[in-house]
Amino acid sequence: MTPSFFLAYDGSGIDGGLYTEVIGWAHSSPNWFDQLVKVWSAVGLGLFAIFMVYGWWKARSDDSAVMARVLASPLIVIAAYAVNSGLKSLVQENRPCQQMPTSVTLETCPVAGDWSFPSNHSVIAFAAATALLFAYRRLGWVAMVFAALMAASRVWVGVHYPHDVAVGALVGIVAGIPLALLAGRLAPLVDRLRSGPLAPVLGAGRAVPAMDWQHRY
Repeated sequence: MTPSFFLAYDGSGIDGGLYTEVIGWAHSSPNWFDQLVKVWSAVGLGLFAIFMVYGWWKARSDDSAVMARVLASPLIVIAAYAVNSGLKSLVQENRPCQQMPTSVTLETCPVAGDWSFPSNHSVIAFAAATALLFAYRRLGWVAMVFAALMAASRVWVGVHYPHDVAVGALVGIVAGIPLALLAGRLAPLVDRLRSGPLAPVLGAGRAVPAMDWQHRY
């Protein structure tokens, strides 16, 4: 027997009823709203890249620990995605739109073998938000709100169970926290880079006391 047998190959037994209920809400909602959710679900991850760019721009005039965390945020997302890909391959859970073919979804069902658990979109969004939270709290919390909207949209369009996006959020957060903390330790490296050819990219920063590492605004 494969490991997927012992885990959640058929996720409908976990929260298939809730999934079906959400799909029903989607079909009873105005078309304009469904189309808005579809667009957000498809391209919304780009917003998190914009958040990172904004964080970088803001960090150019901030201390090096903040800049280190901002620069690490895409790498944190990649690391969280890699962990999630391993979980997907281990669990091998079918998409709900494959397992429950009577459900008519807003988005075309992914092909067989494009596993459902955990949600990549959810992992990416929450890992990005977590990384940014350790650089700038306000920006991070705004990103968290949009991460939750991304997770919800993946269920709304019919390509994930609720538990897929919930665990995806957990993976993104759990992977993001220690990596963001470690990134702050790269402040001395950023200091050196700021005095070299990368100074125009990294900015001059600002001098802060050693204990002021919690500055986030």
